[in-house]
Amino acid sequence: MDFIGSRYGRPLALNLCVCVCVKPVLVNPCISASGEHAASRWGGLCGVVIAALLSVSPTFGQGHPPDWQAQVRKCAEAQDWKSALRIVNQEIARAPQDMDIRAWRARVMTWSGQLPEAEKEYLEILEVSRTDADDWMGLASVYLGEGRAEDALRALDRAVEIDPKRADLRAARARALRAMGERHEAQMEFQKALSLDPTSMEARAGLISVRGEPKHEMRFGQDNDLFNFTNANHDGWVSLLSQWTPHWATSFAGSFYERAGIRAGKFSGAITGRQHRWGALTVGGAAGHDQAVIPKSEAFFDADHGWKISEINFVRSVEFAYAQHWYWYQQSRILTLNGTAIVYLPQEWTLSLGATGARSAFRGTGTEWRPSGMTRLGFPLAKWGQQRLSGSVFFAAGTEDFAQIEQIGRFASQTYGAALRFQLRARQDLRGYASYQKRTQNRTDTSFGLSYGIHF
Repeated sequence: MDFIGSRYGRPLALNLCVCVCVKPVLVNPCISASGEHAASRWGGLCGVVIAALLSVSPTFGQGHPPDWQAQVRKCAEAQDWKSALRIVNQEIARAPQDMDIRAWRARVMTWSGQLPEAEKEYLEILEVSRTDADDWMGLASVYLGEGRAEDALRALDRAVEIDPKRADLRAARARALRAMGERHEAQMEFQKALSLDPTSMEARAGLISVRGEPKHEMRFGQDNDLFNFTNANHDGWVSLLSQWTPHWATSFAGSFYERAGIRAGKFSGAITGRQHRWGALTVGGAAGHDQAVIPKSEAFFDADHGWKISEINFVRSVEFAYAQHWYWYQQSRILTLNGTAIVYLPQEWTLSLGATGARSAFRGTGTEWRPSGMTRLGFPLAKWGQQRLSGSVFFAAGTEDFAQIEQIGRFASQTYGAALRFQLRARQDLRGYASYQKRTQNRTDTSFGLSYGIHF
């Protein structure tokens, strides 16, 4: 046998057929018995060599996972979804009835954000074979990605029924329960997963998530406006936002104002209902001691809905909000109509575009509409463990400030500003902003503010 070294850690051999050694037949009768014994020993040695070669040879040794699966995993790690799907489709063309290969295609579609296609693929697989727990869990992951937690739970119930001893199925079912707001049931399911697999980090992290997630946020803030034509304004406020269930939330706030030496205050409250399919609707109002410098009363509502597009496209999701707000002053009535679109981009970047129309009606004057617009770009800045720093820059033009009666329909302006948010700990954050507003008649307004929030 001739060896030519090794490549990739395996010996390469030429003329392998020469090494097939058997006990020699004594053709020449003159060969001695001792020679026959020596030939027999060499034959045994050749057999050992052949067995060793077969045990390490990629062609003749034990079977390995198909190379196409390794290629798909490599493409998935690089988020090259087109190549991953092309490889899987080639395998399906070779074996169209192999449900395991089709399950791989469904997984790749799920990873790439093609959720409707993945759902269809899993449903077709389950029509053929309904006893594979992995396929039910894959369908459940698609439903969770689509915000259909109840459908995901039903699919996972079927998976657990097929194999009740799998910790990963129990953990997936717990995630579905958590998404539905059933925190106690989710905690019990995570505990079952941990009892089945004490080393499961997913189950341990899940237990922490359902035990420690806060429901309330209390925030304290202070705002200032420095004018070049009159005295400064100072505002202070405290708010409490409570997320009672995944579907219901409330918010309350108390605000205190100082306008040209006059003090005023108000109290506001709102309730929000949220449904995965329809989005969120908020209604609320405010009333207080106005002192003729702030509204006597207010009422408002806003509707919010978002659409998830893909995890791999440049635009990941889009959210749209529409709001109407009524202000009643002692001498006027103001109505604002506001529409805002938020585009979510990769790496936690966001782009917001907003437009507002304000209808003002003063005693003794006519009614008029004034438009304004705003754009904001948000982006991450740094991260140190739990601590995160993010920022935003914004620009607004028109009559964009409707809080004070002297600012309605009286001037045009352009506003430039920036904001920062610093996540101090998992349950504490600090926010600040500053802006410069240039008005007609060479008037300016420099604004800045700071707020601190705690979650519990």
